[in-house]
Amino acid sequence: MRKTGERAIVVSALKGAVPYIRMFKRKVFVIKAGGAVFADQGMTRHLVEQIGLLHEVGVKVVLVHGGGPQSTRLAEALGIPPRFVDGRRITDARALEVSAMVLNGLVNTRILAACRDLDLPAVGMSGVDADLIQARRRPPVDTPGEGEDQVDYGFVGDIEGVASDTLRRQLDAGFLPVISPLSADAAGTLLNINADTVAAALAAALCAEKLIIATGAPGILDDPEDPASLVSYMDLAGLARMQSEGRLGAGMMPKADAIRSAILGGVERVHVISHDLPDSLLLEVFTNEGTGTLVVKDTGSLSAAEQAGDD
Repeated sequence: MRKTGERAIVVSALKGAVPYIRMFKRKVFVIKAGGAVFADQGMTRHLVEQIGLLHEVGVKVVLVHGGGPQSTRLAEALGIPPRFVDGRRITDARALEVSAMVLNGLVNTRILAACRDLDLPAVGMSGVDADLIQARRRPPVDTPGEGEDQVDYGFVGDIEGVASDTLRRQLDAGFLPVISPLSADAAGTLLNINADTVAAALAAALCAEKLIIATGAPGILDDPEDPASLVSYMDLAGLARMQSEGRLGAGMMPKADAIRSAILGGVERVHVISHDLPDSLLLEVFTNEGTGTLVVKDTGSLSAAEQAGDD
């Protein structure tokens, strides 16, 4: 039997969560988690448990996953050296085969298995399914400082459109879509798309209440070398300033672009949290203090309670 003090803590936590449950019931959250989470069975289950709780209290969740570490590991085993520019993977024909095996096969299926174990009605999809993500192959781009005039990203896609009705029907039917970021162009050529980019596009198309990006960092850091320099909240101007000053690590650069795209697309709140911190997702959603970084278009839109959480 629980002691009186423990019962009081549980009751207090439940009471504190009720306003948030009322606020977010029937709202859409898009959650993006990197492949590092799904390389470990325990971490996978812990994240899926948190997502399951959101689902059970009426939040409509779409989970977008990456598979970077798994793709790198398999590519190296096959003798395919990975190459990145500004945190984005260059995908030639052989690397594309690796991405397809990892994203649509290994990672997506592993998440669905964890969902089945927890009785969550998850449905696995990729950007190819039902024409969910319409994309075109990215043309070579100018990249000053990379030692060459242009970089060809290979079979990497840029998003042209999203068939959001497909996801809306699944969400309205009570399903939890689990999305691999692999897509294709109009001719059926497979294309690899950054998972942060896909998550931002889906969040905007679904008019999501929140985009939540779970990563290995505690959030956005004022100094990328100092984990204690977490920025609790910021706006797009502050994010742009950090980016122009070179204070974002290479892995955070695609996330910064995705955050900007989501907010300009109508998503009011984007959260960057650590997938390593226990219950970070629930703490970010159900408390004012949160655990990571909240990004909004203008910090003037934040409530007094949200700003007080920084204290």
